[in-house]
Amino acid sequence: MDHDPAELWRRYQKHQTRSRSVGINLDVSRMNFSPRYWSKMEPAIQQAYEAMQQLEAGAIANPDEKRMVGHYWLRTPELAPDKKIATQIRETNDRLVRFAREVHDKVITPPRSARFTDVMLVGIGGSALGPQLVADALGTKRDKMRVHFLDNTDPDGIRRLLESIQTRLKSTLVLVVSKSGSTPETRNGMLEVRAAFEGQDLQFAPQAVAITGEDSKLDKQAKKEKWLERFPMWDWVGGRTSVTSAVGLLPAALQGLDVKGLLDGAAEMDRLTRGTNTKRNPAARMALMWYHATNGKGAKDLVILPYKDRLLLLSRYLQQLIMESLGKETDLDGNTVHQGLSVYGNKGSTDQHAFVQQLREGLNNFFATFVIVQQDVPRPGTQPMLEVDPDISSGDYLLGFWQGTRQALYENGRESMTLALDKLDAKSLGALIALYERAVGFYASLVNINAYHQPGVEAGKKAAASVLELQKKMIAYLKKHPDDTFSPEDLAAGLKQPEHVETLFHLLEHLAANKRHVARHRNRFAYLS
Repeated sequence: MDHDPAELWRRYQKHQTRSRSVGINLDVSRMNFSPRYWSKMEPAIQQAYEAMQQLEAGAIANPDEKRMVGHYWLRTPELAPDKKIATQIRETNDRLVRFAREVHDKVITPPRSARFTDVMLVGIGGSALGPQLVADALGTKRDKMRVHFLDNTDPDGIRRLLESIQTRLKSTLVLVVSKSGSTPETRNGMLEVRAAFEGQDLQFAPQAVAITGEDSKLDKQAKKEKWLERFPMWDWVGGRTSVTSAVGLLPAALQGLDVKGLLDGAAEMDRLTRGTNTKRNPAARMALMWYHATNGKGAKDLVILPYKDRLLLLSRYLQQLIMESLGKETDLDGNTVHQGLSVYGNKGSTDQHAFVQQLREGLNNFFATFVIVQQDVPRPGTQPMLEVDPDISSGDYLLGFWQGTRQALYENGRESMTLALDKLDAKSLGALIALYERAVGFYASLVNINAYHQPGVEAGKKAAASVLELQKKMIAYLKKHPDDTFSPEDLAAGLKQPEHVETLFHLLEHLAANKRHVARHRNRFAYLS
């Protein structure tokens, strides 16, 4: 790598892609690609453009489920392949904005409070991560409602959240988000919240909203119980790309955020990244840098380092978007390829005191993306910026730490890109989300995989369901032998499932620790009546 400052400056000027309309600049000058790399990869990226054009035109991009993939239509409905979809998108967006306004204006109120003060989203994965990122990145003390997320099936976590709301449960609007309507974690969270409502003698349905697929189990339940409202999740929108659907827009609108700005920013980045001039297409250049850094085989990890507290959740959001999209066993031709791109990260400059030591001097098994925001606070000029040293502010330190870390990594042969945002607002955040969505699609084309299905996730769900079914059988067996004690081996033999002895042991340990159904007597277990 060339360390000559003059050459690095020339390289920076040559290898940046400025998206002025959304205030985002991508700099790839600290990636160590060869001068011929762009021309070598141009035929492949042109094929990726063509594949993306077909996807946006309504091609069956997810052949496993025979589904189109249309998250791009969410912010540009006129590009949808038929008028019905476009109308559904516009009507849903209008309806959710109107619903949020009527909640704020106290036209819609809970039965036992003058107004709704809080909103709780119950979901998991893409049904929670995107909305969480938006809420944390854009929220302020001026928000119209306090927002909370119940995104796991951990009883302790659920209890902590409910205890933090306490007496405000009577003024809390609950959004239950599940496309299929049968996601176990979301179902469990809904049941826990419903029980909390009943524990305070509150009715759940008048304060509940479903965001789900049409005629799903959840949709039917919400309709039968006369929930407050229902909003659609379409089968052509995946969970990890659903943040610009009702999944992300409704909680954002209720919080009082700028949903139009979010959509406008995403739409503008979509427009910029549809272009086939690779030098001007930041998503294409990002995908090509991923390909360069990993040899197109996931050989290195991607470290996301946002130098902005409000973007703390960006690495978690991108972890799902990228790893669930790109982590695939087979390619589109059925060949076993074990593709993927591992993502992790932390915020700067906190990260300076965490894992930068290893990044600079340990295994060179990663490449980094720094995300910086030039404007230090959302509304500059409202008060004088404190100078912690002569002519130096805290924000100046933050920028200095980014430049210092970037330089320290580069000097030791570690590659990085930098995304610089003029400011962090709804428009730039929408653009940032859209940029990564498009980069994922381009990279998937470069490595010939399907970015839009998740068979590994489904396999895990099926395996979990079989474990829980085994638990039911085990408890039933114990109930039939209330006076006996059993070792895990005894139970496996009694259930005629010796291959599941370890699974049975872990089930017994968990139940005994919680004094549910099972009591432990040294190394043996018995039914707890």
